[in-house]
Amino acid sequence: MKIFTAKNIRAADKFTIANEPVSSVSLMERAAESCANWLSVNCKNHRKFIIFCGSGNNGGDGFAIARMLYQKGLDVDVLIDSSNDKFSDDAEINYKRLREFSGISIYDFNDLDSIHFDQETVIIDALFGTGLSRKLDGICAELIDKLNKLNQVKISIDVPSGLFSDDISEENQTIFKADYTLSFQFWKRSFLHPETGKFAGKVIILDIDLSKEFIDETTTQYFVIDDEMIKGIFKPRNEFSHKGTYGKAIIVGGSYGKIGAAVLATKSALKTGAGLTFTIAPNCGYEILQINCPEAMFISGGEKYIEEIEIQKDSVYGIGPGLGTESQTKEALMKFLEQPENPLLLDADALNNIAENQNNLNLIPKNSVITPHPKEFERLFGRTEDSFQRLELAIKKAKELQIFIVLKDHHTQIINPEGQVFYNITGNSGLSKGGSGDILTGIITSLLAQKYSPQNACILGVWLHGKAADFAAEKCSKEVMLPTDVIDELGNVFIDLNKKVTTQL
Repeated sequence: MKIFTAKNIRAADKFTIANEPVSSVSLMERAAESCANWLSVNCKNHRKFIIFCGSGNNGGDGFAIARMLYQKGLDVDVLIDSSNDKFSDDAEINYKRLREFSGISIYDFNDLDSIHFDQETVIIDALFGTGLSRKLDGICAELIDKLNKLNQVKISIDVPSGLFSDDISEENQTIFKADYTLSFQFWKRSFLHPETGKFAGKVIILDIDLSKEFIDETTTQYFVIDDEMIKGIFKPRNEFSHKGTYGKAIIVGGSYGKIGAAVLATKSALKTGAGLTFTIAPNCGYEILQINCPEAMFISGGEKYIEEIEIQKDSVYGIGPGLGTESQTKEALMKFLEQPENPLLLDADALNNIAENQNNLNLIPKNSVITPHPKEFERLFGRTEDSFQRLELAIKKAKELQIFIVLKDHHTQIINPEGQVFYNITGNSGLSKGGSGDILTGIITSLLAQKYSPQNACILGVWLHGKAADFAAEKCSKEVMLPTDVIDELGNVFIDLNKKVTTQL
């Protein structure tokens, strides 16, 4: 799914109005109807809706939603800034329609303290939409500060008021903190970064039938990984295949006290379908690996630490989990990087070793994959002020080095050498535990071995990792789930995915 800027979204609206054709107020009606239908289905335990409407088109959406909810038999109150009697054209039309319903009470923002809120009340924010480009102040800022202190369910229409769609918000900026955001047609970039996404809550994308022609023909460098993209990437297994069909994955990792990281990466590589899986690890991990991963073959890389990385042709290497930063290991890694013939994956201590000298970055083979978390990224490329700046730097470095960067975060970003960005929306905070990144290393390495392109291996791998974590959280809870629980759920993800992409009787 493409991510469009606020400017492009306005252009999509205009194109749809001109070419469907449909009037702008009818398009607003379509958007409001999608919200009202979602609210009536998902808020069955709430009978009262209090809708805060601004003077622009977001407020017009709110007026239309209020009318539709009332027609569905729900109790609705609307609050506006009565000192501002100038609405946008479409908002004015919907405000006049709303006034025809005597059962809907309309109050001023200053009447907030006299409004009764109980646990069956839903607060709906329709104050400001995607066109906002300034920091909120005055009566609207005061109103939002008060609403944020209330414990009722809060839902924003399109974007939380005060939040910019495409950019980082200013420090201490007043922003409505929603539990849910009902957004039209597209994800907004601000929903996908930690500093700003926390205001959006759970994001629901509502299809309002904007022009498919416009969407297809308009370019963007930003995408959300959705089910359609995954179905286009995933390759079901050929029944007339053998272990050689699915490649050779070699996990390089482990050191004294950190063999568990190599076990997790090896297990996830096996579970993701590599034809042959090897583990290069120190001898101190031999028994642990052979007992926990009997399907994988062991190659000695040293005694307590890896001192040598054996080079095998026609293999894909995933290097880093539990590797350590001993001098012998660093030397072995740099020597290995001078010789590989294929792209590889570098993670964890492999990246930390590389980061000690900026010249080492040039040793990373083109089209390789690196999977840093924010601190590892900082060690490699330098400090940034926020996740938006970090992503811009990642785009620059992916182009310079001609590599793929999997920038791990709540919504992990995959950056390709052309500067395109793919945001992942599977996964949850249960992955915020040591070992989760080791699993991702094994998954992507396995997919690379199966001859997925580096880009598709990254996209599918990150999606699989997050989806398995979502399945694990449903069974175990985010608090209790372990990385091994995530590995155990990979099979269920593949079962579900195969059903979606293969013909079923």
